[in-house]
Amino acid sequence: MPARKVHVRAAIPAALVDGLRAIDRELSVPGEFPPEVLAAAESAARSPRLPDLDRTDLELVTIDPEGSKDLDQALHLGRDGDGYVVSYAIADVAAFVAAGDPIDTEAHRRGQTLYGPDHRIPLHPPVLSEGAASLLPGQHRPALLWTIRLDHHGKMRDAEVVRAVVRSREQLSYEQVQAQLDGGEASESLQLLREIGQWREQRERDRGGVSLNIPEQQVVTDDDHWRLEFRTPLPVEGWNAQLSLLTGMAAAHIMMYGQIGILRTLPPADHGALRQLRQTAKALRISWPAELDYPEFVRSLDPSLPAHAAMINACTRLFRGAGYRAFSGGIPTDVEHAALAIEYAHCTAPLRRLVDRYAGEVCVALCADQPVPAWVLRSLDTLPDEMAESGRLAGAYERAVIDLVEVFLLRDRVGELFEATIVDVAQDRKMGQIMLREPAVEAKITGDHLPLGQEVSARLTSAEVGRNSVLFELA
Repeated sequence: MPARKVHVRAAIPAALVDGLRAIDRELSVPGEFPPEVLAAAESAARSPRLPDLDRTDLELVTIDPEGSKDLDQALHLGRDGDGYVVSYAIADVAAFVAAGDPIDTEAHRRGQTLYGPDHRIPLHPPVLSEGAASLLPGQHRPALLWTIRLDHHGKMRDAEVVRAVVRSREQLSYEQVQAQLDGGEASESLQLLREIGQWREQRERDRGGVSLNIPEQQVVTDDDHWRLEFRTPLPVEGWNAQLSLLTGMAAAHIMMYGQIGILRTLPPADHGALRQLRQTAKALRISWPAELDYPEFVRSLDPSLPAHAAMINACTRLFRGAGYRAFSGGIPTDVEHAALAIEYAHCTAPLRRLVDRYAGEVCVALCADQPVPAWVLRSLDTLPDEMAESGRLAGAYERAVIDLVEVFLLRDRVGELFEATIVDVAQDRKMGQIMLREPAVEAKITGDHLPLGQEVSARLTSAEVGRNSVLFELA
């Protein structure tokens, strides 16, 4: 199904408060930070450990969803002879957090930031994640500064990362950057974002990697009015993501060369799953020539077409089992990220994800030809399990919030007919999954011989507030 996301624009309706707090209790979502953590964060915000290298000359900008405050990355792109140079600054959390201090201990308990419709549950106290450590515009900030050089076709030539003080010039949203690019008003650096991003997309195709262009299901609030939307990412979001992926690939290369680190992994799909996908395409009457490999087939799909939307949904099930692999003293095997078709590491979101701080520290040490800090070595082996647990919580939390909002929007409409597309069916074809056209709801549907990939009329049979469950039947 489309990716789920919580997007906040206004205050939460009172009718949803009890449901959201029930989700917090049921999933044991972390609450307020303990006083000792807040005190430590206030102290750290006043006295970060600043590096000697000053790179405030770089005209960096941040590009994030509108209203973001936890800004992990800032970038500047330039030409380097016949190629390119990518300057990518990552917030230096270790400049504020010491191993074993209250902030660090709490971060290990949380694992990653959770995003709700009425508030975010941050990995670090906001005084750091939205303040002193965030790459806010006009502020001097400690950062891990990546310099990555590419050839004229976007292939990586070399990469290094050092500690530096940086200063972002401007905080931009995806919509702003896309508008500037479309209107011919973008700076040279942002024009190169499109150019390099497209080259990196080509490199992904050449490797046999694949990115699913899946619309996001998100909660949107305006004043007291809540709704669900399916939002297709803008092109600039894909180009920006390619720079993050590029940095993660550079980090993986450095760690593998140094024989120590932690990688993000995804096992390859088995042949049975691929055969099943081809059968799904046949059932949906979508042409998949034998000579067309999976990545190119996915790129041929148009999510605006009902049958193709159902096919993309089926494709999300091909790759399962993402995780982390820590290693030291040798070169690991079987650690490729199958969807990217290359080794890869999470390292560009340390304000929001615990593991990124550790990957960054390993790379900084290896690039400086220095020993990896002992505090990093002590935690490497336990990080995969910690991140797996926090990942399960994040997924369950986002699903529960969306389910609650779906019931909230449909609770008074039982018996009504809705236009929908059937995107998944069980083997007996009596139970399936639909996407409504309006509102943007995903739900279960029952019926005889459910037609996969077809637009149908679906009758809402139940919307149970207490159970946060929605069910339709084929009309």
